Amino acid sequence: MGSETAKQVQLLATCRIGMERVVASYIKELLPQASVVAAPHGFLGLVLVSDVEDPRRALEEVKAKVPEVEKAYLVLESCEASLDEIVKHARRLADRIHAEESFAVVTVRRGEHNFKSLDVNVAVGAAVKELTGAKVDLENPDKVLVVQILRDTAYLTVVQGSELYRKMGPYKFPMYKFFRKLAVAHEPYLGPSDAAYSMGVRIGREAQTYEVGKLYVAPIGPVEAEPLYHFLRGLFEGARSRYEIQRKSYGREVHRTLFQVQDMYQWVRSRMGKPLIIFEPEGEPISRLGSELTEFIVSNIRKGREIGLMVGAREGVPTGLFRYADFVLDVAPGIVISTEYALSSALAALTTVLHEALVREGESLL
Repeated sequence: MGSETAKQVQLLATCRIGMERVVASYIKELLPQASVVAAPHGFLGLVLVSDVEDPRRALEEVKAKVPEVEKAYLVLESCEASLDEIVKHARRLADRIHAEESFAVVTVRRGEHNFKSLDVNVAVGAAVKELTGAKVDLENPDKVLVVQILRDTAYLTVVQGSELYRKMGPYKFPMYKFFRKLAVAHEPYLGPSDAAYSMGVRIGREAQTYEVGKLYVAPIGPVEAEPLYHFLRGLFEGARSRYEIQRKSYGREVHRTLFQVQDMYQWVRSRMGKPLIIFEPEGEPISRLGSELTEFIVSNIRKGREIGLMVGAREGVPTGLFRYADFVLDVAPGIVISTEYALSSALAALTTVLHEALVREGESLL
């Protein structure tokens, strides 16, 4: 489909590793006259396209008709992969970024070089800022100058900031900061030992995934010790495995959920006068009480009060405790949610209701 990178590259496409030849074949079908190279120099997740009559039209066709392509770029400048040359050619693209806009530089480097990607970002960013007066915004830029370095050659382009997807943006609130403020009472699953252990693993992972502040295992009165033991064993194992993944992969500090055990009735007694929300099918649809619930939670956060949640399992939260709750909520009317999904369903529903208010209030609220 073409010989490595000898020809002038006009389009550069990225894809999932292992999909290079599939993507290349689809692009070749769309652009029969083009020279298409899959995994150039053995670098996976990359496809290069040359010999295209109308590169801009070709780019739009690839984006519209090849869903296997993750990102596709129109190569505007290419040069020797040296810091000086990259900066020189980046300056030629500066007129695509206006003074009133913000920008960022993103560099992906493949191969061995005497500089790092960060060096390119800093040098190119300084040059563009000097020429345009535009401000640098690494979180939500209007424009992004992309530098793709492939061994001895660098390919440069400028794209809209919206083309580079981010998990967090200015319109999103990091919900884990809210979940860390919660105290959750969760009825244990006390079935056969293997089932209790398996359910414990799932609930432990669930609580740690959301970084819940505290999770109280709350049996109802006296229970058999053996199934409780297996449930707790699974709970710790699930939480520990998830925490280790978070700690290694997140670029931030991770809260480790604190686990305690307390009888459900005594837990409610110990929290008399504190905000309490119970999730059970007998409650009101959460969508019906969205604004009232939001006001209640935000008000209590401002006061520095810990908010308690209760989630049942096989038996469910005793209805007598409903009298002590500020809200009894149903997240999916007509559906009985299984135990392993009860907590995540409750937290996801709270996210839907609360998110916009937390964005307006800002992180200083927490």
